[in-house]
Amino acid sequence: MQQHNYFVITGGPGVGKTTLLNELGKRGFTIIPEGARRIIQEQVATNGEGLPWDNKELYAQLMLEESMRSYQEATTSASSTKAVFFDRGIVDTVCYMMMEDLPVTKRVNKWVKLCSYNRRVFILPPWREIYQTDRERKQTWAEAVRTYEAMKEVYISYGYDLADIPKGTVTSRADFIMEQISAML
Repeated sequence: MQQHNYFVITGGPGVGKTTLLNELGKRGFTIIPEGARRIIQEQVATNGEGLPWDNKELYAQLMLEESMRSYQEATTSASSTKAVFFDRGIVDTVCYMMMEDLPVTKRVNKWVKLCSYNRRVFILPPWREIYQTDRERKQTWAEAVRTYEAMKEVYISYGYDLADIPKGTVTSRADFIMEQISAML
């Protein structure tokens, strides 16, 4: 069932998603953090194989499970009328699977349909000036740009309407989202 007050903020790596989500959280909205970074940290700490540079299939499975868990948790704890913002959605996992030539099974597509968000998805474009790598974010700039392009294609293929968030201050980016969703809630 589609949750009209569940909004995804997505994009390639290093585009300011977390900073933007932190700003929305300061404004009193529920924020559902991305699980990928935590999964990588846990896998590294336990010498696990579920890493995007080790076992891509296991990593995708862990990301899918985390996305489903956080979605279900939000449905039991979040307000039914106030906006809830997700740092990436289940479709991001599908995009990762497609980019890595992993099979997108009927089970995965079932979960994409069951855990749907507002049709308006906010996507942050690549921004060279703020992009940087770290221990968990190892993609090159070119990979970050390819990820953004792939995200757009995959979200559109699942019927979502994308809104590009303009580059600017975190305040102006959050204000842009507020303007976009004001008529939807």
